[in-house]
Amino acid sequence: MPEYAPLDLPDDPKLAGNITHFARALRRAGIPIGPGRIIDAIRAVETAGFTEKRDFYWALHACFVSKPEQRTVFAQIFRLYWRDPRYLEHMMAAMLPAVRGVQEDRGAQAAEKRAAEALLDGAGAPDLDEPEAEDGTEIEVDASLTMSAEEKLKTLDFEQMSTAEMAQAKAMLARMRLPIDPIPTRRTRVAGLGRIDAARTLRAAMRQGGELHDLKWKTPRTRYPNLVVLCDISGSMSQYSRAVLHFLHAVSNARGAGWARVHAFTFGTRLTNISRHLDQRDVDAALKSAGAEAQDWEGGTRIGACLEAFNRDWSRRVMGQGAVVLLITDGLDRDDPNALAKQMERLHLSSRRLIWINPLLRWDEFAPKARGIAAMLPHVDSFRAGHSIASLEELAAVISKRDDVGDRDRLLLRQVAS
Repeated sequence: MPEYAPLDLPDDPKLAGNITHFARALRRAGIPIGPGRIIDAIRAVETAGFTEKRDFYWALHACFVSKPEQRTVFAQIFRLYWRDPRYLEHMMAAMLPAVRGVQEDRGAQAAEKRAAEALLDGAGAPDLDEPEAEDGTEIEVDASLTMSAEEKLKTLDFEQMSTAEMAQAKAMLARMRLPIDPIPTRRTRVAGLGRIDAARTLRAAMRQGGELHDLKWKTPRTRYPNLVVLCDISGSMSQYSRAVLHFLHAVSNARGAGWARVHAFTFGTRLTNISRHLDQRDVDAALKSAGAEAQDWEGGTRIGACLEAFNRDWSRRVMGQGAVVLLITDGLDRDDPNALAKQMERLHLSSRRLIWINPLLRWDEFAPKARGIAAMLPHVDSFRAGHSIASLEELAAVISKRDDVGDRDRLLLRQVAS
């Protein structure tokens, strides 16, 4: 909370009623709140008083927030409902940036659309399907060239999605696949055509008294590699990580999609193996148990230390047979860049392909100026964005292409030039 001036309640300031309405908004935004918590909150506020916003904010926070990922939504809804006397206009601006005179020069902040949507609950939103002119005459809009709702959702940033949009995105992610081409091996199998199998051909001839009647053929056996995912769950990556983990759950549970095994690790301030949790068929149960396992959600970031722990403790267990590694992080690390570069090099040498997925790449002005990003970039095979469904679809289309580098070379040239 940046400031704690005397509290101005919204119109009709009935304490119990306003707190109840506020709790309903939190519940619509995804925070599980029952009647017991509402009663506790009312009693807590009555006990602590509400002459200062500091006491009021933290009394409600203690009663309604139970997980780190709920803090952002709580803070946004609190700001919109309790702090701003024109909170309805701000809610409309967050949901509809350029509708009927309400103009915002920026995009909605993290969780702001979900907060606004929860408070409005669909009430008062203008009907955009039938626009009208100021004089009341109807305006016909040619929508033949507009994108469908699903296509628009594919290009929308995960961070800017509302609650309903995120639910639709998760359903789309559950249907997505990440196919991989098989890898040929030195072992062979019997085939109708291919290379001549000299040993089998000669053995068959010996059974015929040394006469060669027909040729035996063989072809190389194929196998599928492991997929190893290292996903950053620090505060700056929280929303993206949750969407990507939904995608990885679908990949790990897709039978016959190609991967031998899917190994998933999360890291923030420490490394956590969540592979066994993603094996659960129910995505909600899988992510709930994974979240309980990883205690550093929305915390700090120590990429170098976590990669060192992976290389030391897990690399030999999961990286055999030419595994493909997906490293999902924004690369914002304050540790020693030389140590980070060393661990990245070791990870790169252990993998068949190392693909770095970075949500910051969505910005056209992105440049590898941060020390962590500059240290990591030379040691990856491909550098791609991962901020939307469309970017994940592009990843699925090129993951089997050994010559795909994404934006790596372009950014390396920019790094050298700067």
